[in-house]
Amino acid sequence: MTTLTSPHDLISAIPFLIGYHPVDSLVVVSIKDDCVGMAMRVDYPSDLPASAYDLLASHLQREGSSGALLVAYVPATRNDGEAVLSDLAEALKRIDVAIDESLLIKGGRYRSMICTDSLCCPSGGRDLPEISASRIALEHVIAGRTMPFANIEALTDSILPLVISEDSKWITRVSKFAKIDKKTDLNALQRDGATAVLDLAGEFSAGRGSEDLELTARVIGRLCDIQVRDFALGSHTDEDIDSYFLMWRQLMRMAPVGQVAPVASLFAALAYESGDGALAHRALDRALADINGYALALLLRRVFTAGWPPQSFAAMRRELHPKVSAGIFGTENGFLGNETI
Repeated sequence: MTTLTSPHDLISAIPFLIGYHPVDSLVVVSIKDDCVGMAMRVDYPSDLPASAYDLLASHLQREGSSGALLVAYVPATRNDGEAVLSDLAEALKRIDVAIDESLLIKGGRYRSMICTDSLCCPSGGRDLPEISASRIALEHVIAGRTMPFANIEALTDSILPLVISEDSKWITRVSKFAKIDKKTDLNALQRDGATAVLDLAGEFSAGRGSEDLELTARVIGRLCDIQVRDFALGSHTDEDIDSYFLMWRQLMRMAPVGQVAPVASLFAALAYESGDGALAHRALDRALADINGYALALLLRRVFTAGWPPQSFAAMRRELHPKVSAGIFGTENGFLGNETI
C-alpha cells in the first residue's frame, strides 16, 4: 500500500485494504516503520467496556505498531462516534501507539478528530471523496488490482460456487484424481499433485487461467492429500502472489462438494496474507460448510481471530515449505529433476 498523506487517502485506501466498502464499522489501520500494515474491521461497537478496546489494541501491540489510523463509520441512528473513537484512542495510548489520524464518517461526510483547524476541518465535516477517482485507486488499477466490492455481500458472492461445480461429468473428472487404493504409490501421487500445482500456477501467470480442465481437475483432486495441500500453501512468492490468488479463488468456485475445503483454506490463507481478512473469513466459512471440522480451516480461524500479523503468518508458511517439499520430492531443498521447485 502506498503512503497515506491525507484524510482523502485514508478514506480511499480502506476499501482496498479490507476488500469492500464498509458501513456501520470501526476500522483500525496499523502503521509500522512509517508504512501501512494490517487493517482490522469490526462491527460498530455498542456499549463496549474498556477491556474490549484493549483487546483490539493488543493486536497492534503484537504487530509492533508505532502508530494507528482510526476510522469510525457511524450508523445513521447513532451519535456516539466521538466517544467510540476516544475510547479506542485511549486504549492505544495505553500501549504507546500514536494516533496518526482519527476520522468520523457519517451521512456522506467526514471530519477529523485530531485536526483543530476549522478551515481545514470544519465542525460540519466535508463531503466524502470519490474513491474511484482517487490517487489510491489509480495506483491499484495500474498494479492490476481489482476495485473493492460494493459491500460485504458482494464480496461473499465473489467466492460462491460456479455451475460447473455441480456438473456430474466434472465431478467424476475431479474424483478420479482424489481416489487412493492400497496399490497406490502415495508418494508418486504427491509428486504429481505438487507438480500440477506449479503447472497450473504457470497457466494463471500466463493469463490462461483454468482453460486446461484436466490440469485443473488434477489439482483439485490431488489437494485431498494433506502433503500436497501443505505444499500448495507455501508454493507462492511475492512475485506471483496475485496469480495464486486468482487461481485458488477460481478453483474454490469450481470444486465439487467434498473437495472445496482444501482449496478454500488455501485461498483463505492467501487472502489473509494479502491483508484481506474479511475475505479470508468468508473463505473459511465455505471450507467448514464443505467439511465440518476441517482441521486446517479451524487452525486458520484461530490464527486469524487471534490477530496474527500477516507478515508473521507468511514467515511461518515460508519456513514450513522446504520441509514439505523435501517430504514429497525426497531432497532437502525440494529439487525436481534439474529444476528447483
